[in-house]
Amino acid sequence: MNTPQQYQVELKPKAVKDLKSLTKADQAKVAIRLQAMENNLEGDVKKLTNHTPEFRMRVGNYRALFEIEGKKIVIYRILHRKEVYR
Repeated sequence: MNTPQQYQVELKPKAVKDLKSLTKADQAKVAIRLQAMENNLEGDVKKLTNHTPEFRMRVGNYRALFEIEGKKIVIYRILHRKEVYR
């Protein structure tokens, strides 16, 4: 039986800057998804191959790139899907 895991979400300074550059509506959507991730990584989360950070979460046309360090989710970037993997 899988027990749900609680995570703490931490945003790096670049991720905070990325978030502030989005429209208010997109900021709200991303914030809601980030909160949902605290409960057992809910949402559209994928492990990336040959990419650092290792994971991404999809929020509409935006992607949040993050890594999991123990019980902490560290968000590195939040960018449009066209720019995020460059």
